[in-house]
Amino acid sequence: MDKDEIVKSHATHTGVLEMAPELAVENKTDLGKAYTPGVATISKAIEKDPSLKDQLTLSGKLVAVVTDGSAVLGLGNIGPAGGLPVVEGKSLLYKDLAGVDALPIAIKQVPIDEFVQTVQNTSLSFAGIHLEDIAAPRCFEIEDKLRQTLDIPVYHDDQEGTAIVVLAGLLNAAKVVGKNLADLKVVLNGVGASGVATAKLLHGVGVQHITLVDIDGVVKPDSTTYNTYQTTLAKEIGLNVTGNSLDDVIDDQDVFIGLSDADVLTGAQVERMADQPIIFALANPKPEIDPAVAHAAHAGVVATGSGQYPNQVNNILVFPGLFKGLLLSGLKSVDLAVEEVVARALAQMITAPTSEKIIPGVFDDGVVETVTQALLNSKK
Repeated sequence: MDKDEIVKSHATHTGVLEMAPELAVENKTDLGKAYTPGVATISKAIEKDPSLKDQLTLSGKLVAVVTDGSAVLGLGNIGPAGGLPVVEGKSLLYKDLAGVDALPIAIKQVPIDEFVQTVQNTSLSFAGIHLEDIAAPRCFEIEDKLRQTLDIPVYHDDQEGTAIVVLAGLLNAAKVVGKNLADLKVVLNGVGASGVATAKLLHGVGVQHITLVDIDGVVKPDSTTYNTYQTTLAKEIGLNVTGNSLDDVIDDQDVFIGLSDADVLTGAQVERMADQPIIFALANPKPEIDPAVAHAAHAGVVATGSGQYPNQVNNILVFPGLFKGLLLSGLKSVDLAVEEVVARALAQMITAPTSEKIIPGVFDDGVVETVTQALLNSKK
């Protein structure tokens, strides 16, 4: 894709979003209804009953997509201004794919409590908070504190969204290779925000054998180089592992899930895995292993995070329909039970999974509707 053309497409319209009116203002009567003096009636009604703001103003349908740019996929810490194009793009997808109004917001990389306070202080304007591209471990604490203090949904796409789509793909990949989900031996490489959330969900649905590996090697309960969220997760999973590196633990693994960096897995390592291994190389823009190399090493199923290969496992499948479902259902949080429901609904869209098709495509009919309906069903 030509870089100059990309820049031109964004510069032409000063970004990819615009505000659009819901009411026409063509005469004094229209003006009186939308603004003065009619708006005083709305303001007085909300003063008397603040909950009416969600029926009478944009706050009842507007999602804030918030970043500090500290962990932008594939680019790292590029700052809040650098992170704006990502949250703007996601806001566009919310509207285009699901009809959900969303506003991109960049916040400076201030201390956690100040970040939380900023979101809290603006929360009356929104029906939900979507956190994006915030580095671990601060993202965990930010999400926890916001969930505890706000009465609207708080969702971190890098955590819950990624976990959901990985489980959806893995459910069908296991069918393709003829293995039971609960029996799979999984090595998860990259235990940041996405990795922690994915491991929690997989363990929550019964996957018992999960080995965690990050930049300093295998994550163990007593590791001194990892944060408390990572070591606590290792303790919860409870798997005793001998070995300190990815290469040490790759033998006989059924599944490799990469949420890390390019070119960290080799074809020789894939050959040492169990029969018909499942490879989810989800790093962007370049995966942990080239799919052709993985296939040559006899991988049973290969997925990436990119649309240029079959089996794109990407949270774009989740977030538009998920927040639409949250707004329609009134659900206030996305817990493990909700994540599982959504993942299974996505997986069931593929009635006869194959090695080349384990998950719906981004533009397949019914993706948003399936996710939204799963949220509505979970409320019943």
